[in-house]
Amino acid sequence: MEPIEVAIIGTGWCGGIRAESCAANPLVKELHIAETRPERLKEIAASTRAKTAVADYRKLLENEAIAAVLISTTPETTHFPIARDCLLAGKHVFLEKPIAIELSDADELIALARARGLKFTIGYSQRFNPKFAYVKKCITDGTIGKPVSVLVSRHITRGLGTKISGRVKLSPAAMESTHDIDFVLWCLEPAKPVRIYSQVNYGAMREASGSDVPDLQWATVTLDTGLSFVVGGGWSLPPGYPNYSQTWIEVVGTDGALMVDDTHCDVMLRTLKDGTVFPLSSMPGEPVGHVYAGPMASETVHFVEAVALDRPVLVKPEEARQVMELYIAADLSAETNEPVTLPLANKRPTKFAASA
Repeated sequence: MEPIEVAIIGTGWCGGIRAESCAANPLVKELHIAETRPERLKEIAASTRAKTAVADYRKLLENEAIAAVLISTTPETTHFPIARDCLLAGKHVFLEKPIAIELSDADELIALARARGLKFTIGYSQRFNPKFAYVKKCITDGTIGKPVSVLVSRHITRGLGTKISGRVKLSPAAMESTHDIDFVLWCLEPAKPVRIYSQVNYGAMREASGSDVPDLQWATVTLDTGLSFVVGGGWSLPPGYPNYSQTWIEVVGTDGALMVDDTHCDVMLRTLKDGTVFPLSSMPGEPVGHVYAGPMASETVHFVEAVALDRPVLVKPEEARQVMELYIAADLSAETNEPVTLPLANKRPTKFAASA
């Protein structure tokens, strides 16, 4: 086993966590970063002691010593072209969700990685959340028997919702529920989705933005086993707690039931200045001294280990492609108010077109 050289493209909120995690990892020989904002580039280069710090990511791809690249750029429309460039350069790739905007682009990335024998994975970080992993374990080992009902409800504050919905025209299903769609399909594999019905609700987000931005989206998914599950995602919680994120999970089986509270309300801080806050509630997980509050650091370490030790990645790109197809179908269902059968035909939603 030899340490590897790693590059991070995009060192904002998520990319910063990934850069810091790589810098502290003994399997990372050298760290290289690309960031378009000069001040942020200087800041992360100093904190991680990056060997290379550039504005143009293409300069990193010329470095043959770099084995793996983590892509944490926004807007999401940049994911496909940058990932394609990295794969063509022979780099193993970790890509933040979504895998692409168009299914054909996802197919191209998957084919490129497969043809070149490269590891390619997508950032579905909730698989690395210990509470979520416990749900997977209880379903897989039969602790609760055969699942008969699954519900996941996720909500974030409207400050985060405004930030996310303002940079790309993608729905709550594509940008919030996507984590939970992936999670439930992971828990219930090898079952495949065959039909989806979805609706959106409007309120504060449309009023604040003046655009066609829903507050939340609910989707009911039917699998080829006959089981249906429900996933809801919203981004309009009151702005009292900046970056607050909460999730509730219910799984009922033939031999038991599992309820998971991931609302992050167990640690409460009260101060004269800020009142009551939940300091460990932010998504994707802020640094807390030498550790992180969320699963993103562990996810980063997993990818580095997969490349350095030649291990399989946990999130296969084909699975991310399936999630993508499902939330596109959810948007189409919300638009037509009718169930949509999978796999998708050539129909595409127009309300949530993926233009920046």
